[in-house]
Amino acid sequence: MGQIKALIVDDSQAMRRSIAYALQRIDGVVCLEAQDGAEGLKRLASERFDIILTDINMPIMDGLKLIAHVRGEDSSHREVPVVVITTESAPEDRRRAMVLGANAYLVKPLRAHEVIAAVKDLLRLE
Repeated sequence: MGQIKALIVDDSQAMRRSIAYALQRIDGVVCLEAQDGAEGLKRLASERFDIILTDINMPIMDGLKLIAHVRGEDSSHREVPVVVITTESAPEDRRRAMVLGANAYLVKPLRAHEVIAAVKDLLRLE
């Protein structure tokens, strides 16, 4: 398998680093980061990604708006899997994210194996 590019979108640098650290345990994964949905969209405009991992609560543009843009009619990233990683544990928050097009929903605090398992499952990796 070739290189796998993951976009991590979270306003917490510590959380972005934690997710990146977990993903580096998967062979071939390269992580790029964005601190909010708007910065994430800028990265998506100029690069191709294999998976997106995003928080919900962020300034400027939240994760739900980012998912809506990614799944939008004119998006070239409509088929890219999206993993939501958030502190929002209410069933309504999960439902809203999934309806918008998220493929997985993980609640913080999370363990590295949860992130790795979700990414491997969505990318069909061993």
